[in-house]
Amino acid sequence: MLVLTRRAGESIMIDDDIELKVLKIRGSQVHLGIDAPKRAAVHRKEVWIRIQNEAEAEAEAKAEAEAKAEADDRTNVTHINK
Repeated sequence: MLVLTRRAGESIMIDDDIELKVLKIRGSQVHLGIDAPKRAAVHRKEVWIRIQNEAEAEAEAKAEAEAKAEADDRTNVTHINK
């Protein structure tokens, strides 16, 4: 992990098009400004984790549905062939 020290008003650049700026520091809170292209997804980590968990659950449900449909298709073919 790269660790950088910045003061209020100072920035960090990520690649050529993402700027992370420290807007103000108040106690234990740091207010950040993020200037990034629309294509860049920017989330608080707890939101990102929820999005990842939802996507994983959706993928598992889709895989289960496809496996069930495939099993049903095999059952139908077996009945037709008899």
